[in-house]
Amino acid sequence: MRIEVLGCSGGIGDGRHTTSFLIDDDILIDAGSGALKLTRAAMAKIDHVFITHSHLDHILSLPLLLDSVGNERDKPLQLHAIPEVLVILKDHLFNWRIWPDFSRVPSIKAPFLVFSPLPLGQVWNLTDASGMAREITPIPAHHTVPTSGFHLHGSNGSLLFSGDTNSHPELWRLVGQIPDLLHLVVECSYVSAQRDIAEASRHFHALELASDLAMLELTAEVWITHLKPGAEDEIMAELLGNLPADMRLAIERLKLGQVFHI
Repeated sequence: MRIEVLGCSGGIGDGRHTTSFLIDDDILIDAGSGALKLTRAAMAKIDHVFITHSHLDHILSLPLLLDSVGNERDKPLQLHAIPEVLVILKDHLFNWRIWPDFSRVPSIKAPFLVFSPLPLGQVWNLTDASGMAREITPIPAHHTVPTSGFHLHGSNGSLLFSGDTNSHPELWRLVGQIPDLLHLVVECSYVSAQRDIAEASRHFHALELASDLAMLELTAEVWITHLKPGAEDEIMAELLGNLPADMRLAIERLKLGQVFHI
């Protein structure tokens, strides 16, 4: 699996884009503003979109993508998320008031969009054009709305994406149980001086994440995502400054355009 970071910021401006990862050329993980950078030809190749949760920074490009290339596709786009997330998107986005219900356009029998529930822990798999298996599994997250992260498993190893979350035991249990984990992508949105905002919005702050990471025996590389615009350096400095020296080399800020292979 080739994983390209289209967006990984907690906001926009000055070249920043919100969360979206392109898997090979046919899958998106989240559809934040980063996916708006794709060409129309690239958008038309997207057959599957996996959404962590319904907040705007993670779904921003989805309705526009469908509207832009739906007529050029010969099959509906499959939208995957835990069932609770799909209910929110049906009720509050694809509802004719915010955006057309593309699960019924151009017709119920031949729509642009199909909702495909994927419960927590259920493995979705699809073989790519070269015959390699790709697996994506929703994992628990702890956020203000129903949310998941995702475990991506390819032929060479795994990547675990926390989604938007603050500390919860299941995330770290999974980190310890995936034997071929190569990359852990985990959010950290605030410095600890803003812990009140972090706790209210259920995002990691630097001291909370440092405390959790310090208890782990990590062999995977750790990539920090969803940092708030303008505070990136301060968040990373506080995070790294509260970790043992031997852990710091394995922890870096996720970068726009970065590519992983698993």
